[in-house]
Amino acid sequence: MASASPDRRDLLLEAGLALTSELSLSSLLQRIVKLACRVTEARYGALGVLGPGGGISQFITHGVSSGERRRIGSPPEGRGILGALLRPGPPLRLEDIGSDPRSVGFPPHHPPMRTFLGAPVVVRHTVFGSIYLTEKRGGLPFTAEDQLALEVLAGQAAVAIANATLYERAVARQLWLGALQEVAQAALAGSEPSAVLRLVAAHSRELVGGGSSLLVRADGGSRPVPEVLAAAGPHARTLTRRLGAGPRDPVVSAIRRGSQLVIQVPTTARPGRGPETAPLAVLPFGEGGPNRGSLLALGPAGAPPPESEVVEMLAALAAQSAVALEFQQSQLERQRLALLDERERIARELHDGVIQSLFAVGMGLQAVAPAADEVTRQRLERAVLELDQVIGDLRQYIFGLRPGILGSSRLSEALLRLGADFQDRCGVRTVVEVEGDVEERLGAQAGELLQLAREALSNVGRHAQATSCRVRVRAGARSTVVTISDDGRGFAVRKARGRGQGLQNMRDRARGIGGRLAITSVPGQGARLRLVVPHG
Repeated sequence: MASASPDRRDLLLEAGLALTSELSLSSLLQRIVKLACRVTEARYGALGVLGPGGGISQFITHGVSSGERRRIGSPPEGRGILGALLRPGPPLRLEDIGSDPRSVGFPPHHPPMRTFLGAPVVVRHTVFGSIYLTEKRGGLPFTAEDQLALEVLAGQAAVAIANATLYERAVARQLWLGALQEVAQAALAGSEPSAVLRLVAAHSRELVGGGSSLLVRADGGSRPVPEVLAAAGPHARTLTRRLGAGPRDPVVSAIRRGSQLVIQVPTTARPGRGPETAPLAVLPFGEGGPNRGSLLALGPAGAPPPESEVVEMLAALAAQSAVALEFQQSQLERQRLALLDERERIARELHDGVIQSLFAVGMGLQAVAPAADEVTRQRLERAVLELDQVIGDLRQYIFGLRPGILGSSRLSEALLRLGADFQDRCGVRTVVEVEGDVEERLGAQAGELLQLAREALSNVGRHAQATSCRVRVRAGARSTVVTISDDGRGFAVRKARGRGQGLQNMRDRARGIGGRLAITSVPGQGARLRLVVPHG
């Protein structure tokens, strides 16, 4: 600052023009503090922004170096003299801060300050914050003229802050409308739900000023940690680690309850800098069931909590996530129904075409058998028996292709019926044992398990030459174990790899339901199949 300052009126006029040209609120607040110091010849200046709890949520300074700020530590909370100016009222001018009874002193490493001048900034009849000035240059106290100049500047700042706030709200609303349109178009165009969710995450971080965001699914509280669906921003990993903090953590608790939450959370401190906090908004989406989740939007470090209007925008954007997940679910259901229709068509063609043709061939062979010689007649009878077995296997496969393989039956009932049918058809004594609530544990996997058991029994009937067979299903707390064993001739498992489709089909089915299949056999001592299907 030059020793001879320009005329104060010119400075205030220049300040007013400068403030009205600034539309970025964060840059505007910094500029207000700098101009206030220049107009009043103050060495130090600050602007405290009033937070929702009545304290200071932001503290913008001028004249204090970054090293001094680090040594001072956390910004003030708004007590004492600073708090007195966070309410509507006249400016405050003091010759000695320490002599005022409202003074609460300074923290360690704080620069010495004696003279003080402060004024509230009132935007639309509401206190936005206050300007604080200390240490007028030359060691002189602040004058009445300084106080009047600060009042004029505070009025100019109020107008500029109102304009910048309106501008930022307009920009945020424009971003929000564009985001909603882009997300809706992506969903309607049939994009992958994961791509739609990534769009929601990217636009959410833009709405909170370029922070970070996560989309998570609580999964009804059955998962130990909420599932991450999409992430965006540099602190997405920090947010992901927060999910493992346990049910007592307020963020995890809000996700599991499906409630809204706005809090300040600590961010990763940089070397040489004190701890910082950032605003985090947790917005639920989905009415319940598998599509219920939450959007986590983390603002930049040191930023104020998002305004209620921004929170509402985030909530509306989060709701698009539920739409994307529901669309995915409907697409999967449509594909499932199309697959069932195709299975029904194949089953009908097998039954009406292939089985009837095989049956006709068998009838023809039976008709010519009596007229053949003894050797030929025995061969024909064996061929007819083989055809009967093939027809029986086809009927079983057709049953598996039909929609709703279990129908209204429970899995335990279907397994008992399967064992009885196999015993009647093949003459192999079959024992079926079911322990535990397999239906509740397996859910949609029950049908695949029944198909695997049917294929295993078919292999026993065709190849094992067994006299007895045992099927045991045991549902435990963490997994369901299926064991199918026989007392047949057995086989060399290694040599059996790659021969035929029976074993490979069973391995494929086991992988399809996330199970582990082990087949053991000793020639002459039977075979044993063991399937472990983990729950959840």
